[in-house]
Amino acid sequence: MVPEGTQVGARIIDGKAIAAEVREQVRAEVAGLVDAGARAPGLATVLVGEDPASEIYVANKHKACEQAGMRSLHHGLAVSTSERELLELLDRLNADDEVDGILVQLPLPEAIDPDHVVAAIDPVKDVDGLTPTNAGLLAHGSPGLVPCTPAGVMELLRHEGVELEGAEAVVVGRSKLVGRPLASLLLGANATVTSCHSRTRELAATCARADVLVAAVGAPRLLGAEAVKPGAVVIDVGMNRTDDGLVGDVDFEAARELAAAITPVPGGVGPMTIAMLLVNTLAAARARRG
Repeated sequence: MVPEGTQVGARIIDGKAIAAEVREQVRAEVAGLVDAGARAPGLATVLVGEDPASEIYVANKHKACEQAGMRSLHHGLAVSTSERELLELLDRLNADDEVDGILVQLPLPEAIDPDHVVAAIDPVKDVDGLTPTNAGLLAHGSPGLVPCTPAGVMELLRHEGVELEGAEAVVVGRSKLVGRPLASLLLGANATVTSCHSRTRELAATCARADVLVAAVGAPRLLGAEAVKPGAVVIDVGMNRTDDGLVGDVDFEAARELAAAITPVPGGVGPMTIAMLLVNTLAAARARRG
């Protein structure tokens, strides 16, 4: 737990630098596997349609894989692809021994049910950690593949030496991708966790109790100074495009005057997501090989 006490000018948590450390560790481990005669881990990505943001995300993931010494296998499908055709591709990837991890880039076209698609991925290859099996393992407190962004948040907190045992943590947002799994991870670290959302009454007052405040709701500058406890650690997962550029869910300038440490947007949590994807792909490859 971070001690209380106002600190003007919070420590900025450099997600880019921490992600670079994680990626270098993965690269070294992959090189060790290859030097020992093993096949390099393989990540298969699937993108349906031509959404510009998704194309950039997938390209960045491929570049990171190659830099880590992993094999990157991409399947770009037309926006007219049916759900049945996509599920057939996933069946083939599930059965392909050269593929250790599978990532279907979301969102999908409206005609395709994302829940059906995610559930069709082999849980052992589910490097996004979103299948019902992996979500259930996390909720149960059992080992499994964890969604990359929540895993990245936990790595940031670990790297910064934040004491979670006994700390009060507030997570704003309840998505299956970030909010829910992160609450489970924080509980697993023995924090006392409060989950908030759009219908939470007195949201700012609830947040102001937090030793660790995580904002992952997708609302630009939703949380101001009144939501930040002096001496808290603030992790901003939000990525909102505005006329002022890319901003988080937290009013950064206001919060940094009270917080002990805070992540910037961009450059905070974002780089960790791809780094933890590499961690998950390596873990999946190791698990599949026993």
